[in-house]
Amino acid sequence: MRSLGREFRWLWASYAVSAYGSGLAFGAFGLVALLVLRASPGQVSALAAVGPAVGAVLAVPLGPLIEFHRKRPVMIAADLVRFGALLSVPAAYLLGWLGFAQLLVVAVVVAAARIVFTAAGGAHLRAVVRPEDLLVANARFESTTWGSIAVGPPLGGAAIGLFGPVTTVAADAVSYLASALALGAMRHPDRRPARPRRPLTRDELLDGWRHLLTHPGLRPLFVNQLVVAGLIMATEPLLAVLLLGELGFPPWQYGLAFAVPCVGGLLGARLAPRVVARFGRARVIRVVGTSRAIGLIGLVAVRPGVVGLVTVIVVELAIVVSMSLFTPVLATYRLEQTPPDLLARTLAAWSISSGAAIAALSALGGVLADVTGPRVAIAAAGALVLASPLLLPRPATLR
Repeated sequence: MRSLGREFRWLWASYAVSAYGSGLAFGAFGLVALLVLRASPGQVSALAAVGPAVGAVLAVPLGPLIEFHRKRPVMIAADLVRFGALLSVPAAYLLGWLGFAQLLVVAVVVAAARIVFTAAGGAHLRAVVRPEDLLVANARFESTTWGSIAVGPPLGGAAIGLFGPVTTVAADAVSYLASALALGAMRHPDRRPARPRRPLTRDELLDGWRHLLTHPGLRPLFVNQLVVAGLIMATEPLLAVLLLGELGFPPWQYGLAFAVPCVGGLLGARLAPRVVARFGRARVIRVVGTSRAIGLIGLVAVRPGVVGLVTVIVVELAIVVSMSLFTPVLATYRLEQTPPDLLARTLAAWSISSGAAIAALSALGGVLADVTGPRVAIAAAGALVLASPLLLPRPATLR
């Protein structure tokens, strides 16, 4: 594995430590709501929806702030905000004050800080590595994501069983503090962008969306990603209700069902540069973008016991391998096709829109689940996502 330099190693370390913390806390708010607050399926879905939705709204005016400030201090600030917000949950639990409203507020703060960190981090990555190394760097980030989900949920489930339901939230909080320390260890000066001489107009605040919606390759990829990611993420709280509630899976099996397929994510992300080199970016995006939409409908067949657990693992494995190949290729194309003076606003616009799509579809899924049950809502998401390959761009626009 070739070196991408000391600065990238610290940036990767920062990402890795927070990713593994989040892996430990995978689905933590939903679990806390279910196990501590006895929340309903609608409340669990609302928790998953409100955080991304309100966080996205709060992040809208922050895009220019990120664009025209040094990126590393912005990332450190986002980490410290998440550290403080998440630490309030175990503190309130120990004092007997934890309520559903606090979980909602913390979810909002964490979602907004995540958007800020993602936008600043993507812009900083392009300043840290050479253009020809962007796909390799993005593949390493993606493999770290799946590695954290592979290791984190089983350990998180065991930690919850041994130490209580808010243990993983506390671990996630500490991981953001460690991430901030890793960013602080970077030595290369973070270039200060030139600031405009006048306040930005409202139209200029929306330049990130304008770039995404007018670029011939990014526009269809943007819309496709909103649909696919929104529908897949909307099933996560529904599947938690189905597995932990109706089917009686213990928390450790719930974690295992998501952890095992993530080994495929490690493999897919690592292979992404080789696959692109052999088959070309356009073919990878078309073929893999289609294959990742097929498996979700299979979750409807989940049953109690070992057979049900194996069903979830097989379906999630197919989805994860496709996503882990697709995401670094998409991320690299997005960085290459965006001018430097629009990069942070474009990444913020992408993250904000993703959060809003996840929120809206999660809310709709929760309403449908309350009326018909989680299995029907999962089936609806699986059926809708089958049409998403129609939104992928033509190969000629990706070359």
